[in-house]
Order: sequence, then C-alpha cells, then structure tokens
Amino acid sequence: MKIALNLFDFTQKVNYRNEILAGLTVAMTMIPESLSFAILAGFPPLVGLYAAFIAGLITAVFGGRPGMVSGGAGATVVVLIALMRSNGLEYVFAAVALAGVIQILIGLFKFSKFIRLVPQPVMYGFVNGLAIIIFMAQLNQFKVLSNGQLTWLQGEPLMIMIGLVALTIAIVVLFPKITKKIPASLVAIIVVFALVVGFGINTKTVQDIASVKGGFPPFHIPNIPFSLEAFKIILPYSMIFAAVGLTEGLLTLNLVDEMTGTKGNGNRECIAQGTSNIANGFFFGMGGCPMIAQTLVNLSAGSRARLSGIIAAITILLIILFGAPIIGKLPMAALVGVMIMVAFGTFEWASFKIIKKMPKHDIFVGVLVAIITVILHNLALAVLVGVIISALVFAWESAKRIRARTTIDAEGIKHYDIYGPLFFGSVMAFSEKFTVAEDPDTIIINFKESRITDMSAIEAVNSITKKYSEAGKTVHLQNLSADCIRLLNNAEAVIDVNIIKDPEYLVAIEK
Repeated sequence: MKIALNLFDFTQKVNYRNEILAGLTVAMTMIPESLSFAILAGFPPLVGLYAAFIAGLITAVFGGRPGMVSGGAGATVVVLIALMRSNGLEYVFAAVALAGVIQILIGLFKFSKFIRLVPQPVMYGFVNGLAIIIFMAQLNQFKVLSNGQLTWLQGEPLMIMIGLVALTIAIVVLFPKITKKIPASLVAIIVVFALVVGFGINTKTVQDIASVKGGFPPFHIPNIPFSLEAFKIILPYSMIFAAVGLTEGLLTLNLVDEMTGTKGNGNRECIAQGTSNIANGFFFGMGGCPMIAQTLVNLSAGSRARLSGIIAAITILLIILFGAPIIGKLPMAALVGVMIMVAFGTFEWASFKIIKKMPKHDIFVGVLVAIITVILHNLALAVLVGVIISALVFAWESAKRIRARTTIDAEGIKHYDIYGPLFFGSVMAFSEKFTVAEDPDTIIINFKESRITDMSAIEAVNSITKKYSEAGKTVHLQNLSADCIRLLNNAEAVIDVNIIKDPEYLVAIEK
C-alpha cells in the first residue's frame, strides 16, 4: 500500500489541516480557469469543470508527484480548438481518449526520462513564459462583453475591480506575517467574498462567466465513425495533445521536485495522466494535464501530500452538484488577485541575478522559449525549439574541442594523439589535422583522450586510412575504448584498419 498510494503511507507526516485548506483554495482557483478555457475553446462550460474533477482526482490518487495538481489546462485545450471547429465535440472526446492511450504507452515504455534533455535555460524560459501567461490571462477579467466585443471596464466598475484585486493582493502578502497556519490566498478569497456580499458591491462574479450547476459526469462513448478516416483526423491532435500534456506535466514535476527537495516518478505520472484523459474522453471532460499555477497555489498553502488534490477534486464535484448558487457569487477580483500573486511567485526572478554570469547562447535560449510560450501558448513547441538550439550550441562547442598533438618516435613512426570527442560536428577539424603527403610510412592515431561516437566519425577515420593507403602508408589505431572497437567492428563493411590491441579497461556503469 505504501508503494501504491502515498496518501495512506502513515510513516509520512501529513498536515491534514494544511492539506484540506490547500485543497479548498485550489478548487476556488480552478473553477473560473476551467470555465474560461472551456468557453475559449467553444466547449460547454461544464466540460471544463468535469475535466478539473476527473483529471484532478485520478492524478492526485495515482500520479507520480504528491502535491501536483491537474485539471483542464489551457496548454492542452488550445490544441483542440481547431478540431472542435472543424469536426465538433464528439471528435474532441475521441481525441482526448486516444491521447490518454499514447500517454500511458509513453509511461509504460519509460520514455519520461527524456525530460532530462531539457537544459536549465529552457526551464527558466518555460517558467517565466508561464508566469507571464498567467498574469496576462488575468487582464481579461478587467474586460466586459459589450455588443459582441470585449471592452475594458471603465469608471466605477473598473475602480471597484482594481480596489478588490489590490485588497486581495495585500491580504496574500501581509497575512502570512500574522500566521501561516491558514493559507493566505484562502483567507483573501473569503474576506473579499464577505465584503462583496455583505455590502452588496456590484462587481464581476463567477456566474458572469458561466453557470457551474450540473450533475455527475455521465458515461458517454464518443459518437464518431469507427473508421480509418476518423482515426486519421484525430491522431495528429491526440499526439500533440499528449506531447503538450506530458511536457508541461514533467516540467512541472521537476519544478516541484526542486521546490520540495523530493523526487517524483515521471513514468507513473505519464500513466496517471493518460488514465485521466481516457476517463475524460468517456465522461464528458475536455482532458487536461498538470496545472503549474494551481500546483504553486497548492504548495504555497503548505500541501506536500496527495490529500489536497483529492479534496480539491471532490470540492469541485460538490460545487457542481450542490454549491453552484454560492460559488456563482464569488467575486472574480479575489481570484484574479490570487492568480496575480501566483504569477509573481512563479517567475524566476533569480534569472535576472545570474544573467550576467550566463553564456550568451543560454540567455538567448531562455528568452526565446519564454517568447514562444507567451505568443503561441505552445509549450511543447517552445521546449522543443529550446532543446534543439541548446543541442546545436553544444555540438558546436564540442566540435571546437578536437585537437591533435603530433610526435615522431625513435623508429620514425609518427604519433597523432587525439583529444576531444570525434562526432559529426568535429570530423572536418579532425581531418584537417593530418598531413598525409609529409608523414612517414607508418603512423599511429592514439584515441586515449578521444572517442569515436557516430557514423560520421567512422567515415572520417575511414577517409583518413584510405588516403594513407593510397599513398602506400600504414595506419594503426591505438587505445580505442571497448565501445569504439565494437562500433568499428559493426562497420567492417565501411572501414578496414589495423587496431593495436590494448589492455582491457573497466568502465563503471550504473545499475
């Protein structure tokens, strides 16, 4: 049971008061966000709330990271907008379910480890971009629908909104100085709610966005043709949805690991996420993934276990079933204030302190990832671009490290001592180190401080040996590691060289 459900691991100290209060706070912030994203995509509002309940509950119980909160996130919803407009809601449900299957397969095959390829500058850009998105999303609450267009609030409604948001922020900042036993964000929501209801203040509320009243999520098989054509329609959306969800989820998991000093399980999170999305597809949910804003609200409220996520999900369901009239009166200003403080807490302000010490290409990558995240709202694309640029920079820097030191021994044999990795990026510089015409009849290329790593490197060595062979000279390779020898043996059809047998070197491996 300890392995299956950390919630019931009684050796773990769980602060039940913090967990319950954190769960209630998270639920309050998830409701308007889920409604907003559902409406943005053209879904029925309840589809967003069902996603928050289903994804939140399943990932809280079975996920790989206690304290992380999942729901109907904007990053994944954006992927489905085009499918909704072209084929309708039934295809959306089918695409979400198929995305869940893909995510489970990724978890079963343990592909989550590839998140290690994301470098720190990309993480900075990802976090800062999300912080800006969270902040910018709150500005829409200062607008009102007029004649079919969103226009800024003006006059008294604007002043009331600004005043209530400022009050919320002040409570969130100052209340922890009084006590940290109760989440400041929950106190701020309750106080502003009481003021608005008690004094009859006319301001924007949750029910102005959409109704939150409904029943239990009904079971429903997506009504689409069971055909190859339908599969071809939903597959691209499902793959992108799965990639975006897992990218955001695994990056959020790493972020929580750093904040809590503990270790999550990425593969388990993939499987839990996939399971929740399959359930979403069959229970009228729009699907989702871990939500960094709500996760940070949860952590800042003191949650470190699974209970808060379960409480948040059950609270959302109870609100759908019974609490809609009360929650509908919740002022949006209180939720906006809380989310603004979450945005400020999410932003990596430390990145400004170390920016002068970072290499220029790392600064460029971080800024570019943040810009793509903010402008396109496509986290997967932003991270992919960042990783590719970082990899190219690494390849370029590694290519410059290839060096050769030459000596001629008493027998007239010339030795080339190679330093640095030999791979596709460094083969040109490697080839330029040799002077075939001036060299003696026998040369030895020493790879003690180098490694042959890919087919381009094999071809470069082959090219050099051919040049010496055509000149009637002999080449020997020395101090090749066992993996390099295996690589060359596998490429015997391409290259035929003399390898000087070296002692067996033992290499430490990780079990």
